[in-house]
Amino acid sequence: MNNAPPPDELYRLRHSTAHLLAEAVGELFPGVKYAIGPPIEDGFYYDFDLATPLKEEDFERIEAKMKEITKKNALFERVEMDRAEARAICDAEGQPYKVQLIDDLPEDEQITFYKQGEWTDLCRGPHVPRTGNLKHFKLLSTAGAYWRGSEKNKMLTRVYGTAWKTREDLDAYLNRLEEARARDHRKLGRELGLFLFAPEQIGSGIPLFLPKGEMLRHTMESYVREVQTRYGYSHVWTGHLVREDLYKLSGHYDNYKDAMFPPMQDTNDKGELTGINYRLKPMNCPSHMTLYNLSGLKSYRDLPLRYAEFATLYRYEKTGELSGLTRVRALTQDDCHIFCTEDQIESEFSLALKLIREVLERYGFSDYRVRLSLRDDNPESKFVQDDEKWTKAESALRSSLIANNVEYFEAEGEAAFYGPKADFIARDALGRDWQISTIQVDFIQPSRLGCTYIDEEGKERTPVVLHRAVTGTTERFLGVLIEQYAGAFPFWLAPVQIVLVPIADRHAEYANEICERLKAAGFRAEVDARNEKMNKRIRENELQKIPVILVMGDRDVEAGTASVRRRSEGDLGAKTIEEVLDYCRELMK
Repeated sequence: MNNAPPPDELYRLRHSTAHLLAEAVGELFPGVKYAIGPPIEDGFYYDFDLATPLKEEDFERIEAKMKEITKKNALFERVEMDRAEARAICDAEGQPYKVQLIDDLPEDEQITFYKQGEWTDLCRGPHVPRTGNLKHFKLLSTAGAYWRGSEKNKMLTRVYGTAWKTREDLDAYLNRLEEARARDHRKLGRELGLFLFAPEQIGSGIPLFLPKGEMLRHTMESYVREVQTRYGYSHVWTGHLVREDLYKLSGHYDNYKDAMFPPMQDTNDKGELTGINYRLKPMNCPSHMTLYNLSGLKSYRDLPLRYAEFATLYRYEKTGELSGLTRVRALTQDDCHIFCTEDQIESEFSLALKLIREVLERYGFSDYRVRLSLRDDNPESKFVQDDEKWTKAESALRSSLIANNVEYFEAEGEAAFYGPKADFIARDALGRDWQISTIQVDFIQPSRLGCTYIDEEGKERTPVVLHRAVTGTTERFLGVLIEQYAGAFPFWLAPVQIVLVPIADRHAEYANEICERLKAAGFRAEVDARNEKMNKRIRENELQKIPVILVMGDRDVEAGTASVRRRSEGDLGAKTIEEVLDYCRELMK
């Protein structure tokens, strides 16, 4: 039974516009084979199989044809057919993808088409009443898309578009897209000299960080490390390779083997296979539980025990799903595993929640929601089948959220295979949602991996493990931050906080002396003494979004001052060097 709410007006509008696009493409490109065209968040897409792939240069005439069709104001008519008739029609029209869709539908499902004028498409609907209702739309981009999402199938051409009820809504959305393009972390990453990719030389999905980018990473991770230490976390390190058998024992192998890099086979001194396979580490939890087991028998007095690690993990993401820093194959996770008793779940959740809130607030994320991610009822899904442990874990997590007055919404099917999650979804400056932090309750893996402690009565018990990440992965969170700040990082985070610009060569020695004082005080400072005009150097450093620029000439050398320029505030006038230091210390707060 489908208990989903009925589609809203925008859903119908966008679904109908996808059909409008398909009809227009069919008229302009005879012989096209149609795949699917669903509505999506903020828009729609349609997948086509064409002799020649569409390009964005074709959008203008496609949109013109779409507008021409809307003027006919054709009725969207629902047509029911029996399976054999529907299959025969699609087969006769040379539409193999529609034939596959019909064959895959449940036997008891009614086959329906929607007709608009002379054009018909296999579809369960619903739609707006008439094509004349479709007035405010725009085609946005094209992309390659494998049929059914499988690399084994043919690559189709996917055309993305957007549709809205009013011209004002459409214009506002297009303006947001323009702002998003200006903030694109891939573009800003190149312009600001933070990171790059070298797929031909290094490989796809493996970011390479330049000095400024590495300073950003270091600052971010050092900050979280300091906060975690203050909250009682112990930092560990567990390497990059793990025997494959450990993932089979934990359950990760069955659930994640397709996302793991291929195994490395071990050999003995004679070059013979030992039967031992190693994997690049895709997650930390089995390694942390092994560390827990091998570091000595635990008493209840030793709990909670909090292991944290900034670990580089490797996941074999599909090439088509890679996207800048937000989807990579080499990622650094600020991962933590908290070993505790059942009675400690709520207090440990509260502590982790407090830590997450502190960090998100520091980064400027105050608008976020919490999703309680649960398993679904499908016995064939990825979730470990242990109703008793799942019930305990879900009850403990829900109680912890309620006890901390956290508003949340529930989402079935979004849990980890071993337990439910509280996922923190933050909204950025453009109103986009990003899942960042997570707290997960796990009764299953510690039992599988033999984690134990001795309770107050001297009995052996299995601890509960809370999985917790604050910023998720350094790479993804940095991509989000670049777009959140449009590359203009706050002073404390900026890879270069202060640039000193001597007006002439004779002022360079003074600039270097001041720079050394700033560095000694803990600031990240550089001197720009290039053989370029002063105004050009200032302008270029402003384009690099440097928070503070100090300009110095003859008067400054004589008076022991520097002219201070603050990003977004302009010229603040001359300050003594002590005043400059005090000013920068204030900015650090």
